[in-house]
Parts: sequence; structure tokens; C-alpha cells
Amino acid sequence: MSVAESVTVLLAAPRAFCAGVERAIEIVERAIASRGSPVYVRKQIVHNAHVVADLESRGAVFVEELDEVPAGATVVFSAHGVSPTVRAEAARLGLEVFDATCPLVAKVHTEARRYADRGDTVLLVGHAGHEETEGTLGEAPDRTLLVQSIEDARTVEVADPDRVSYLTQTTLAVDETAEVLDVLRERFPALRGPSSADICYASTNRQAALRAVAGESDLVLVVGSTNSANTQRLVELARRAGRPAHLIEDAAGIRPEWLTGVATVGVTAGASAPPHLVSGVLDALRAHGPVTVVERVVARETIEFTMPGAVRSL
Repeated sequence: MSVAESVTVLLAAPRAFCAGVERAIEIVERAIASRGSPVYVRKQIVHNAHVVADLESRGAVFVEELDEVPAGATVVFSAHGVSPTVRAEAARLGLEVFDATCPLVAKVHTEARRYADRGDTVLLVGHAGHEETEGTLGEAPDRTLLVQSIEDARTVEVADPDRVSYLTQTTLAVDETAEVLDVLRERFPALRGPSSADICYASTNRQAALRAVAGESDLVLVVGSTNSANTQRLVELARRAGRPAHLIEDAAGIRPEWLTGVATVGVTAGASAPPHLVSGVLDALRAHGPVTVVERVVARETIEFTMPGAVRSL
């Protein structure tokens, strides 16, 4: 490997786990400690392969749908939320449910119901097939339309242009979402939305932190799993800034050729990536020569979410 004599790592902060992810993982851990193995989890509790593997080793069983869960068993709903249909199915099967839905995702669900109940068409800005989007769409499926792009924003049709609201997936790119909303506001001057942004603080902060390092980096490494939406947005953001950027699950994903001639590496991690994976990336870089780590902090995250009542009583 041909690398610069000394490499500077610009470490973006905040990075890695957010409060919603930590809460979701703890809910599974507490359920296993209280109920024993197996505890079933619908979908990945958070979108990170390392987290899933660790919980599997301790007794969690991940399933795609509730028909894979034995009647009367214990199940955890993932941080991404579920639709009312899934909740009803869990009740029909007599499942004991612990709900790990991130409170910020739950906020979007509440808004979807409120907007639909007042007679609006709800425009949900998000990505088709993502678990969070599917759950939100399920709150008012007859009144909600998915808007995935600027092109969708230009062409979407609503029943009454004077009765239309918008919501967004919590893990979107801030700048791209703003462009979509600009188009929607131009087409629908009466458009109403939430009093506070739906894109969560963790996604916003991690994107701002990456912007603070990307401009000075020859290479950007983003730690996380490929199915993590907020992590993918970080990679896209770095590339839009004109920097080579790669998504890696962990240090093993670093390819030697990426480092050829590189003097400055920007490093960050998506909100569902464990912090120890970032430490592993730094160790891997140090193994190839002198490394100076400079942390760029754009925000301090002090948010903590309380546990659901059912979990607090365990």
C-alpha cells in the first residue's frame, strides 16, 4: 500500500449511535433478561449487521413478519415503527409486545393521523420500501401519497389543493428534502406541515458534522450498513461535495487502493453504527503508519428518551 507519510483523520462529531438506537437496543436486552430466550424482533431492531448479530448471540430471533412468531410469544417492534395493521395482528396472535419505535418516528405517525383526520391529503416525503415509510403510510393509507423525488413533487396530484399537508421520513438528506418541499410549496400554497422538522436531530447533526470535514478530506469513510438510510445519505452528501466516499460495515471493508496518496481521511458513522466500529477503523488506519486524529464537533447531543412503560416495569 502506498500511503502518505502521515495521515490526518478528520473525525466528524456527532457520529455513530443516537438516543433512539440506544433505547431500541436496550429494550431488546431488557426483554431477553426478563423473558429469556427467544425474544422475537420484527425486522432488524436497527439497520446494522453488527448490532443484529450481537443480539442474536444473546437470544434475539429476528423475523420479517409476525406469522413467523409463535402465538403468545414475546416480540419487539423495531425502532422504525409499524403500521396499525401490524399492531392488530400482534393482538390477534396474543403476543406480548415491547415497542421500540423511536419517539421521533412515533411523532410522525401521530402527525399522519392528525392530518388525515382533519381531511387533508398527506404527502409523505420518503423512500418506498423503507420500514419507517411503510409504517407511516399505514396510519392513513387512503389519504397518504408517497413523494420520493423532485419529479414526484412536480407531478403528484391531490384531491383538494387547499387541504394538503406534508410529512417526511426522519432519516432523509436535509438539503435534498428542502428542494422537494420547495416544489411542493410552489404547487400547493396552502401546504401545511409539522411545527418542528420531521428529519431527526441525529440525521441533521451527522450530516452537518460530515459537511464540516468533507471539504478538507481526500477520502471519506462512512461506517454503517448498506440498508441504513441515514448512513446512505452521508455517503451521498460526501459525494455531492466532490469527495470519494465509501460505505463500510467495519474496518475490514477498507480497501488498500482507496488510501493511495491520501493525506486526509474524513471518518463518520451512521446513527445505527456502534461506536466501537469507528475505533476499529482508526486502529486499521494506524496500522499503516502515523495517524493524527482531529475531531470536528458541530453539536453536543444530550437527548435521552424514556423507556416505554411496559419496559420500565420489567
